[in-house]
Amino acid sequence: MDIEFNSAYELYNKVLPALKTKKREFKKRGINITENEIFENLTKMKWKDSKGLSLNEVVNDILNYEGNRVTF
Repeated sequence: MDIEFNSAYELYNKVLPALKTKKREFKKRGINITENEIFENLTKMKWKDSKGLSLNEVVNDILNYEGNRVTF
């Protein structure tokens, strides 16, 4: 089943639980970052030229995000 999103805002709301989990992980390491900053960084760095990403891939990217460096 393919899930399509009409906007980045719609996708953001769908993956918000993963973003909150990643934010808590960063907070435990003493790094203060918002869910929106994580999403924006990945949008600009990792997903910039991507097309047809699955929800699974997006959530995986969020959970593997390491700050200024994106894990591939």
